Amino acid sequence: MVTRRSALKRVMTVAAAAGAWGGFAEADAKGYTVPEGYSLVWHDEFNIAGAPDPRNWTYEHGFVRNEEFQWYQAQNAICAGGKLIIESRREKLPNPDYRPGSKDWRFGRQTAEYTSASLTTRGLHNWQYGYFVMRGRIDTRPGIWPAWWTLGISKPWPACGEIDIMEYYVGHVNANVAWQKADGSADWVTTFKPIAEFQNPHWSNEFHIWAMEWTPAHIHLYLDGALMTSVDLSRTHDPRYDGFNPFHQPAFMILNQAIGGQSGGNPEHTKFPSRFEVDYVRVYQRRS
Repeated sequence: MVTRRSALKRVMTVAAAAGAWGGFAEADAKGYTVPEGYSLVWHDEFNIAGAPDPRNWTYEHGFVRNEEFQWYQAQNAICAGGKLIIESRREKLPNPDYRPGSKDWRFGRQTAEYTSASLTTRGLHNWQYGYFVMRGRIDTRPGIWPAWWTLGISKPWPACGEIDIMEYYVGHVNANVAWQKADGSADWVTTFKPIAEFQNPHWSNEFHIWAMEWTPAHIHLYLDGALMTSVDLSRTHDPRYDGFNPFHQPAFMILNQAIGGQSGGNPEHTKFPSRFEVDYVRVYQRRS
C-alpha cells in the first residue's frame, strides 16, 4: 500500500486449494476458523454508535501517500449498525498545506476533490505474530482503493515491513508482503486475483473474510478460506540493516479507503459516496 507495483521484482500466484484450512479447530459462526492453540487477544466488533473507539484507533490526516486524491479526515469514519463504515465522498476542501508553485503533490494542490478516512492502531496496539481476521465488504467500482494492512513499528518504509492482508484496486484483490532490498527499494511477494475469477456477480455486494496467519516461520494470507499468498520468513532479511528481519518485530494495523492515485484507478465516473464496511477485526495469538 505504501508504494506501487512499478517496484515489483516478482509476481507470485498461490493457487487456492480445497481444504486449505484443514486441521483448524475453533469455528466461528460467521464463517471462519482459527488455528488450534490460538486465543483471542484483541478485537473490535464496532458495536457502538458514532465515532470508532478511541482506545483502539487513531487517524491519518490530509494527503498522505501514493499521490492519492482523497483528503483523510476522522469524520469520514463512523460506527453504525454494528459495523465500521469508512465513507469516501466527492467533495471539495481547501488544502491548508497549499504552497503556490510547489512541485510536491501534497502541497501543490490548492484543493482536495475527495475525502475519506484512514484508521490505525499505531501508538495504541501492536502485535508480533498471530492470527488476524477481518470481515468486510468492499466497493470494487473504478477508482476505489480499500485496504487492511500492517506496518512494523521500527525502521522507515520499506525496511519496516508491510503486509497487505486485503487490498483492492482496478478489478483485482491483492495480498502482498514487502521488505527492503539491498538497493533500498521494496522486494514484493504479491498475488493479484481478478474478481471476475470468482464467477459471482454478487461478490462485491457480499461480506468476505480476510485472514493472516503470521508465525516466526511464515506469513500466510487468506481470502474466504483460500490461500492467496505465502512467504517464508527465512528470506525476508534486510541487508541494509545487518540482516534485520522486519517480520520479527511488532506491527500495527491500518484500515483505509483511498481514491485514485498511483494505482487506484480513475473515479471520474463513479457515483459517490463509496463505503468500505467492516463487521469486525480480531487478533488471536498462541496460548503459552
